[in-house]
Amino acid sequence: MTGTPYLYIAPFFVVFAAFGLFPLLYTGWMAVTQWNRDIPGSDHTFVGLGNFARLIHDDYFWNALRNTAAIGVLSTVPQLLLAMWIAHLLHRRMRGRTLLRMGVLLPNITSVAAVGVIFAQLFGRDLGVINWVLSLVGLGKVDWQSGTWQSWLALAVILTWRWTGYNALIYLAGLQAVSDDLYEAADLDGAGQFQKFRTITVPALRPTIIFSVIMSTIGTIQLFTEPLMFNPGMSPTGGDSRQFQTLAMYVYEQFWTHGKYSYAATVSWAMFMIIVLAVGANYLLSRRIRSSS
Repeated sequence: MTGTPYLYIAPFFVVFAAFGLFPLLYTGWMAVTQWNRDIPGSDHTFVGLGNFARLIHDDYFWNALRNTAAIGVLSTVPQLLLAMWIAHLLHRRMRGRTLLRMGVLLPNITSVAAVGVIFAQLFGRDLGVINWVLSLVGLGKVDWQSGTWQSWLALAVILTWRWTGYNALIYLAGLQAVSDDLYEAADLDGAGQFQKFRTITVPALRPTIIFSVIMSTIGTIQLFTEPLMFNPGMSPTGGDSRQFQTLAMYVYEQFWTHGKYSYAATVSWAMFMIIVLAVGANYLLSRRIRSSS
């Protein structure tokens, strides 16, 4: 039957249409209407681009975008560098290599809610282990939840701990296509681990690095659970001064706390457009790197 291949792939398109395309289009319709819980009769009143015009002048939105970008940079850069180095080490012949490869994935499969609660305790101001260690070396206590830079750094540590192993396995899979002869030749030339990492591992992983940067960017823009669990009381405001409120937390606050359904949809579409721009920028950058190499 000529239609059999289409029948096999139909479930994917049905699921995508139901849980991907329809929510996207419906959210887009909500973004151009007014639908507030506190305004009777405002059920899907068409307002055009009014919500987007309001978004441009919304200081809370720009604050959430700034927080999201800062946390993303502070976590993604060391995370991917560590992941590449771990993948480089795991690619070597060593005892217990399979066990070590499984072990680096443990932080990723741990419940994200449990991770958030544990790290919130570790970064506690009065009884946190981190502040206790700092006091041992003569440094004062840090209120990680109340400060802007402090909270960014703490959340970056959480994300780095959680996702480094996952990215390391992705890089390790990319290294499987690299011939061992290159590393053996480097050993014969007397190259050290760092030299092999810089001259063999990093160039070989260039396409994988671009992929991981794109996925990390998307994950950062959608960041929600870690900062929500990090905040005492799990308030979506991200601290008393909104010092670590992310875009996803702002959507949650507008939708569930304030009942501004259309405005929450507008912020969601802004997040979607930011992701599209980020992916497009990474694609153009990758093409430029390939053409210059």
